[in-house]
Amino acid sequence: MKHFDVRTPAVTHTDAPGQFYLSIENLWKAFGGFLALKDISLDINEGEFICFLGPSGCGKTTLLRAIAGLDLQTRGTVMQAGKDISNLPPSERDFGIVFQSYALFPNLTIEKNIAFGLENTGRSKPEITARVAELLELVGLPEQGKKYPAQLSGGQQQRIALARAIATKPGLLLLDEPLSALDAKVRVHLRHEIKELQRKLGVTTVMVTHDQEEALSMADRIVIMNHGVIEQVGAPTEIYREPANLFVADFIGEMNQIPSIVTEGGRLSVGEKSFACHEHGFKDGEPVIAAVRPEDVIPHEFGYVSSNNNDNCIEVLLHQMEFLGSFWRCRLQNERFGDTELFADFSINAVRRLDLGEGKNMVIELPTDRLMAFARPEAKA
Repeated sequence: MKHFDVRTPAVTHTDAPGQFYLSIENLWKAFGGFLALKDISLDINEGEFICFLGPSGCGKTTLLRAIAGLDLQTRGTVMQAGKDISNLPPSERDFGIVFQSYALFPNLTIEKNIAFGLENTGRSKPEITARVAELLELVGLPEQGKKYPAQLSGGQQQRIALARAIATKPGLLLLDEPLSALDAKVRVHLRHEIKELQRKLGVTTVMVTHDQEEALSMADRIVIMNHGVIEQVGAPTEIYREPANLFVADFIGEMNQIPSIVTEGGRLSVGEKSFACHEHGFKDGEPVIAAVRPEDVIPHEFGYVSSNNNDNCIEVLLHQMEFLGSFWRCRLQNERFGDTELFADFSINAVRRLDLGEGKNMVIELPTDRLMAFARPEAKA
């Protein structure tokens, strides 16, 4: 598996100049003979919102638990604010954590749930009462303090879990799939609230999620993981628009994949047709996967001829259309693609303007800067 350098220079606000708030160095985690994490290195800036994203079993939760000290790494180091916390127990680490299951005490009122972590910090009772009231106001539930968890909705319970996690003003906030137990509408609403709260507090935050939309909308940077390694780290737009490899391209959003061969000038040959594409490092004759996102496919009417002799246009049959509200998802066929159907997302206006319908022939354009080439899976070492 190719190892990517995931360090990025940044301006930080830790005590030591040039230092990252959280640094993970060469971290490994084994469970018996199974390697859950393999040589993970990652630097996180102070105040940053980071999402660990990947399929089930990729190691994202294991990495979060290693940062928290809940599952100590087999080897490697974890530094927080310039301090080596690699072997410290959770109680001696500076973090708050929110779990998927809320983990509220059912026999305690909301006020007492939030106050639980404050009671061992030496604060007086009036100070704790004031802090609880402040937190309830902060999460938008000032009138719920006397209730018990069972009397609140799932979204409200998660807000209380969040209030409890930040009660002691930790330097690091860890979120372990905090929204996955909620229904879709509540999840969308709450993710915006969490992001706004994180910005307001300026707390460094690491969230584990398997929801792409969640990561893209909330994170400053996304860490894509697979089989215990980091595949790519970058801003949401970078991850989506410039995937480092075929796994990332396929995992984030939708991606058409067309087997092709690199030809002279770095062009991609599909059957007898070749296309100009985004720059790549493959040699002539190498088998690759040509990839383009459905929304990047440009529709034209049948018979369209580019005024600038653009040879990235090709005739296709519009085989099937699926209405998805704000756009049409279309299946396109061309004999050069063999059994591979192309997916394209066309706006409602484009479908109306071009009078597109199932069974019609049309022309599509694959933009040079959006047509990418990746190594075929079987060609990997």
